[in-house]
Amino acid sequence: MPYTIDLSNRQPFASGYNRQCFRHPENPLLCLKVLRPENIEARFHRQSFVKKLLGKRRIDDNVQELKAHHQSAIRQLIAQGQAETVWRHLPRFHGSVQTSLGAANVSELLQDEHHQPAETLEQYLQRQGFDQPMQEAVRRFCDWLQNTGILTRNLLPHNLVVVEREHQPELYLVDGLGAPSIPDKLAAVPAWRQRYISRRIQRFYLRIEWELSDRQQSWEHSQKL
Repeated sequence: MPYTIDLSNRQPFASGYNRQCFRHPENPLLCLKVLRPENIEARFHRQSFVKKLLGKRRIDDNVQELKAHHQSAIRQLIAQGQAETVWRHLPRFHGSVQTSLGAANVSELLQDEHHQPAETLEQYLQRQGFDQPMQEAVRRFCDWLQNTGILTRNLLPHNLVVVEREHQPELYLVDGLGAPSIPDKLAAVPAWRQRYISRRIQRFYLRIEWELSDRQQSWEHSQKL
């Protein structure tokens, strides 16, 4: 019988609509991402009839994340011996395990100097604003996206965490990797991929502006380019 990690008496350190994040009970340097099945079910029932025909796997964030780590850009970098480039702005990924709460994706738990889960970019902006160190960190992160060709969904501040590296802040994408609606053959075309990434970066800067605004306009209105 396969080993199951018991999370029954554990509290998540972070919760989103679709998933919860737990410290691995046997290795505090690892994060376990577990689906919230009740919310996945509710999300599925809100889908149109046509989308329901595609099944629940397309809205299973763990399945989509596993697939995202096998996208062509990441596979090529690893095959070329450039794995460290991949993990420059992504937590190291360790696949999937079984827990008492269901399947969990396992990744590196990014921490602050007090060994607590690192703060999100959203929290940093609320505390520090878009100061010079963070402007430079965002530029390095965006350069990494363009140089590697790694695809993401829209870049949201609560899906990025801030970690101190060599006396400067660096951004790591902890959720939203991959472009599930994009066919693999199209994603492999360099020119198309660069246009797609440039669009994500434009929206990212708009989102940062919106986070720091009075938010009188909704994000949905503000993001229109």
